[in-house]
Amino acid sequence: MHLRGGARGAGGSAKMSTAAVPELKQISRVEAMRLGPGWSHSCHAMLYAANPGQLFGRIPMRFSVLMQMRFDGLLGFPGGFVDRRFWSLEDGLNRVLGLGLGCLRLTEADYLSSHLTEGPHRVVAHLYARQLTLEQLHAVEISAVHSRDHGLEVLGLVRVPLYTQKDRVGGFPNFLSNAFISTAKYQLLFALKVLNMMPEEKLAEALAAATEKQKKALEKLLPSSS
Repeated sequence: MHLRGGARGAGGSAKMSTAAVPELKQISRVEAMRLGPGWSHSCHAMLYAANPGQLFGRIPMRFSVLMQMRFDGLLGFPGGFVDRRFWSLEDGLNRVLGLGLGCLRLTEADYLSSHLTEGPHRVVAHLYARQLTLEQLHAVEISAVHSRDHGLEVLGLVRVPLYTQKDRVGGFPNFLSNAFISTAKYQLLFALKVLNMMPEEKLAEALAAATEKQKKALEKLLPSSS
């Protein structure tokens, strides 16, 4: 099952710039393929499914989105770097997914976006997204436990809680308070918006709550100036 109800590929753009999540420059797949050998390419996949369930019988789950806990303690999407000298983007991505998930192959039809990363390393980050049924998503979770990288480079898959509890922190805001690898947080917010999985105002509210929580935690750690 492929993507539904949202902008796709180079045609979809979203402004998710905040102090906590800097804006990244989006380029088309064609533009990315024209970049010179000084650029590295990372390819990652967002797998998701509509979820009709309700937490505690009253909080709609809406969607289940898979991310993973990495070996370095950071959250990210399944995938990795692709050596363009030997692999196409999709072949390289599927090779990495085979090591961490073991049962899935994506195609160019699943391509969602490309962004240029900031920093000393010149990396273009490609994101693919595929909508599955909830049963298919669960099968991926089971397969991942038996993959080669499970317990090594991949410490486990996690589902993103796409809801906010009454305290306005529990759920998605708390999840966004975690540490993410490189562009993963930006790509998550970008995909949720362009695929119409969460209204932009709800994304902004969750991100603001997460930022405020992190600010308060930092203030508790720092000595008082008084």
